[in-house]
Amino acid sequence: MLNNKICDLLGIEYPILQGGMAWVATAELAAAVSNAGGLGLIGAGHMPPDPLRAEIRKVKEMTGKPFGVNIMLMSPFLKEVMQVVYEERVPVITTGAGNPTEFIPALKEIGTRVIPVVASVALARRLERTGVDAVIAEGMESGGHVGEITTMTLVPQIVDAVELPVIAAGGIGDARGVVAAFALGAQGVQIGTRFVASTECTVHPNYKEAVLKAKDRTTVVTGLYSGHPVRVVDNKLAKDFSELDRNGAPAEEFDRLGAGKLKAAARDGDMDYGSVMIGQVAGLVSDIKPVKEIMEEIVQGIPAVLARLNQ
Repeated sequence: MLNNKICDLLGIEYPILQGGMAWVATAELAAAVSNAGGLGLIGAGHMPPDPLRAEIRKVKEMTGKPFGVNIMLMSPFLKEVMQVVYEERVPVITTGAGNPTEFIPALKEIGTRVIPVVASVALARRLERTGVDAVIAEGMESGGHVGEITTMTLVPQIVDAVELPVIAAGGIGDARGVVAAFALGAQGVQIGTRFVASTECTVHPNYKEAVLKAKDRTTVVTGLYSGHPVRVVDNKLAKDFSELDRNGAPAEEFDRLGAGKLKAAARDGDMDYGSVMIGQVAGLVSDIKPVKEIMEEIVQGIPAVLARLNQ
């Protein structure tokens, strides 16, 4: 179960990917996850090319194991960022908010594995035809930008629709979630929120504390009516977003309100007017510990979960 096609594809010990969270998934976290046997990811977000290159080189200094970069295809620096990926020969990229088709030939030429995040069966099928290596089926339980389908229903439908390996994401944070994802047909999982509450994660302590304090109804999805749903902690900013949504505000108003708010939360610790992007699984997280211990807890917990099922 834990040594499968995803492990072979990415050269990792466990089929566990760390979420590529902008302003959260830095070199320190990515290297720690890779060193623990998973695949660590740098969250490029809207990062300019030079800072991204610095993060990539820092990861290379901290681990000799495979790592990746999550590319936001709506980034204003997309072309420059992709050039950095080519020049640094990044082993794996995951992509979101767009279609990576135009970049695939160049990425294949340098041996980079391309794994897009998808929130629908139609998108998974379309991207399969472009030559991607796998897909991440991300349910709406995830933090940040989300689709409208739950992990439980999305993953098996995508598994049935494509021949590619499928990685499940959204609502997974412990051994039970991993086993459930594999039962749905996934061959790997992506975990984000649980790794926020790790000692290696460099976000502001307030952000980690928000994860620890979270309950089952702590997060909400804003932007449902505008067509740009985002899961965040229900704070003052989220209420302002919801007000814009109810009033049918134009996209420019959402952009203005949201500008710089993720950085305000992750770096400055603003829990009132910062965008605190965490998933619903935060309600299961109760402690901060090293990444290595988190990975061990998940991996070593799987046999116990399977044993309960067999009973």
